[in-house]
Amino acid sequence: MPPTKLSDQEIKAGIAQLSSGWSMVNAKLHKSFKFGDFVEAFGFMTKVAIVSEKLDHHPELFNVYNRVTIDLTTHDASGISSLDLELAKRIDAL
Repeated sequence: MPPTKLSDQEIKAGIAQLSSGWSMVNAKLHKSFKFGDFVEAFGFMTKVAIVSEKLDHHPELFNVYNRVTIDLTTHDASGISSLDLELAKRIDAL
């Protein structure tokens, strides 16, 4: 059974459970990270990739030098699902 899209209220409650910096941007969970340099940023992206693969749920990653931007959405649900919130929690744990 494919994941289902969460209501706006469920999304807001989920964001409140995450570390600061997560928000809704263009109907996606969004957060930007800043690191000391490119290698540190790329190392973080590698860790995110490993966590994502284990969940079989893949983020949109964007990197410029020491900055990484992550957007989460569930295409099968046409919006944010519980998978996105779970992946955000795991990213926070990194």
